[in-house]
Amino acid sequence: MTAIWKPAVTVAAVVEQDGLFLLVEEETSEGLRLNQPAGHLEANESLQQAVIRETLEETAYDFSPNALLGMYMSRQISSRTGEESTYLRFAFTGQLGQLHDQALDHGIVRTLWLSHQQIIDCQDKHRSPLVLACVNDYVSGKRAPLSLLYTHPAVFGINENNGINNA
Repeated sequence: MTAIWKPAVTVAAVVEQDGLFLLVEEETSEGLRLNQPAGHLEANESLQQAVIRETLEETAYDFSPNALLGMYMSRQISSRTGEESTYLRFAFTGQLGQLHDQALDHGIVRTLWLSHQQIIDCQDKHRSPLVLACVNDYVSGKRAPLSLLYTHPAVFGINENNGINNA
């Protein structure tokens, strides 16, 4: 039987305040890397719910997405293992809310704020080329309304016709 190819669906939050962008420094199989608050879409959640959850887990900040920045696809080959992965990233921009007193997600070393130029200057430390692509799109003013995204109720285990939870 032929294996089915599936890209990993991820979300990312691109947050800018006073000319600085929120990033996380995280431990990866390739060493310490910089990324936006980001992670994988999980079962039973919308893309917006995923980016809110991931931002809270990785930065301890509440996040309110207000626009879709873009949809990005990349392929990476691990220099350590040779494994190939394809990622489909949905990047959002929005506002930070309350900072909570909680531990950061496993593997997150710290949060930091960098300028656009600093992000350009440290590309060799980025987790993926999508880090800079997202920031460049943000700086250029790209935005799309969240209304472009639709999540069918079945994702949440709800039958749209009768409201029954099918989980």
